[in-house]
Amino acid sequence: MAASLTLELAGESMQLLADRALFWPAQAVLFIADLHLGKGEALRRGGIAVPRGGTREDLLRLQHLLDETQARELCVLGDFLHGAASGGGWQQEWQAWRAAHAGLVISVVAGNHDRRLHRQAEDWNLTLQEENTPRGPFRLCHIPRATPGHVIAGHLHPRVRFPGLPGRWPAFLIRNGLTILPAFSRFTGGVVPAGEPGDTYVVCLDGQLAELRHERKPGKAVGDRQSRER
Repeated sequence: MAASLTLELAGESMQLLADRALFWPAQAVLFIADLHLGKGEALRRGGIAVPRGGTREDLLRLQHLLDETQARELCVLGDFLHGAASGGGWQQEWQAWRAAHAGLVISVVAGNHDRRLHRQAEDWNLTLQEENTPRGPFRLCHIPRATPGHVIAGHLHPRVRFPGLPGRWPAFLIRNGLTILPAFSRFTGGVVPAGEPGDTYVVCLDGQLAELRHERKPGKAVGDRQSRER
């Protein structure tokens, strides 16, 4: 096991990173999915007692990845926010982080939780992109879909079991023409995806990556679960 794994996707050399990110060296782009900024505060407003500090931890992890890869662009594949884009201390943390990275290009494919993001995208120095945006040999999506080109997406928060370890672990799901990223935010749940023969899971195990092959009989396609909001 290692902290990164280099694979060829659609003819491009791509690096899968154990901290739930995908790096495209040729374009110096770091991809993450499902950042869910403000989720903790949204839950607390709803009366659910959850610990504070989730946004700060996620931004520190993101800083480490940018330093490590020297990426010039960050692309968030949906659910940048977790609902309303107003109120809460997480915005101050994000604005301070953004100011410290003013030269970094940040593009966001708006996800199902990003309905209000367009109102503040310019203020936050973000560029919004449409679902299914072409980028080289890839199609950038939030929701996995069947379309010409290799889709890079999020939304499903894939988690799988790993032999000998308890619980379910975040994982990349790699299929012919499709790569689904694990949720970047650690403050998220996830689902065990319905696999297909030939699927590969690259499992994130506390700073290390391990590959698993799907061996069960075919189930429903990934897209059959894509409409569920996370």
